[in-house]
Amino acid sequence: MMSSRSISRVDPHVFVIFGGTGDLAQRKLIPSLYRLITDHEVRDGCVVLGVSRREVGDAGYRDWAKEALVESGLEADEVDTWCQGNLHHQALSDSDSGYGALRERIESIEAEHSLPGNRVFYMAIPPGAFATTIEGLGSSGLNQGAGWIRVVVEKPFGTDLESARALNDLLLSNFDETQIYRIDHYLGKATVQNLLTFRFTNPMFERLWNRDRVSRVEITVAEDLGIAGRAGYYERAGVVRDMVQNHLTQLLALVAMEPPNVFHADRIRDEKVKVITAVAPVEEDDVVYGRYEAGQRDGEEVPGYLEEAGVSADSMTPTFVGIRLYVDTWRWQGIPFLLRTGKRLPRRSTHIEVTFREPALCVFHGRRDDCVHEPDVLRIILEPDEGFDLRFNVKSPDEDTTIDTQALHFRYSDVYGKLPDAYQTLILDILEGDQTLFVRADEVEASWRLYDPLLERPPKLIGYTAGTWGPPEMDQGAPLGD
Repeated sequence: MMSSRSISRVDPHVFVIFGGTGDLAQRKLIPSLYRLITDHEVRDGCVVLGVSRREVGDAGYRDWAKEALVESGLEADEVDTWCQGNLHHQALSDSDSGYGALRERIESIEAEHSLPGNRVFYMAIPPGAFATTIEGLGSSGLNQGAGWIRVVVEKPFGTDLESARALNDLLLSNFDETQIYRIDHYLGKATVQNLLTFRFTNPMFERLWNRDRVSRVEITVAEDLGIAGRAGYYERAGVVRDMVQNHLTQLLALVAMEPPNVFHADRIRDEKVKVITAVAPVEEDDVVYGRYEAGQRDGEEVPGYLEEAGVSADSMTPTFVGIRLYVDTWRWQGIPFLLRTGKRLPRRSTHIEVTFREPALCVFHGRRDDCVHEPDVLRIILEPDEGFDLRFNVKSPDEDTTIDTQALHFRYSDVYGKLPDAYQTLILDILEGDQTLFVRADEVEASWRLYDPLLERPPKLIGYTAGTWGPPEMDQGAPLGD
């Protein structure tokens, strides 16, 4: 999936951003659209319409966008022409006529630029605004038109199974599933995209990818920052809703899925759903919760979670979780999948480790308890410095029987240079109508069905010092880091 791609398949369209002056639009969406449009020379085929509650007007929105692009590393003079030719703004009122006015504005832009009626509606807004926005698009007729219509929904997709079902019902009452793009930016990372290519085009690994050759699989998302001023959101969400139900479970599905019979979006998503529904119920003993306490980061003191602004003194919100899962399929029966994520860990790192079984006989030492060599490990690094490491054993030339662990390294940046941002990749997929890396309704509900019982149990919190790898009780003391 790392093949060179042309945007020539993208039809002219209007790209509508709800939350057009928000943080996501500023940091990710506007820079990604700029790079896609300018790099692929479709300047006249895409018009961006930012929609927000702010009365900034077209000129004010263009100035705001210029600042966003300059902050992303571009020069002011190189973005000016693009902003003038591609950006518009529409204030959205709370009245019933607000979406009618929006429809008139879109139709006016389409007439002005001779566009065929293709539209993307990107909901870069808080979850609480999803319902009114979806309903507004439906009641105003913006959910249908002369061209294709696509709606993009940012996570979280609900907060439990009931709310996820309600959101899906609302979406599907106004749009067809083929029009809905539930976006998880982790799936846009180059290494995640190439995970399927790595598995299904390299038979030497695929033949090892099963319970006979693998002893365990670990999926880790480590964050070095705390809640970064998001206490209001994080107190409601917690670590399972924030990271596990979506990001880590999607990675689990891609690692454990069976090969599809054809590389098609729905066939791939069919196999992912099979994995999620095959996960055995999570037992209480298979979960470790933690919460960071005061410690150090880069030599400076950082507060514990309870000392963060906006956090209740009696909060029971975990900031770390380790979960041991079992996928009850023929390929993976009995093999533990360890999902781990936490805040205020020593460094930012997202990786998947596949640990292979050790030899049946310890040839070099005779007895199992004398063995000193490590198992072979394949590490798939998603961030930072995306790539692959394969760790294996070699004999040291210095001693007769000394065995060392060495690694083969591959880094995408060494071969392909700077990789595109995940949002840039996913937006291009939206424009091309490719749903492969987007989450389907049944995937969302299957994931919540798995974790709802876990969320209903009160967490037993174990403190860990900020800057360490989490509770030592996790995985019977196994380190989270290298």
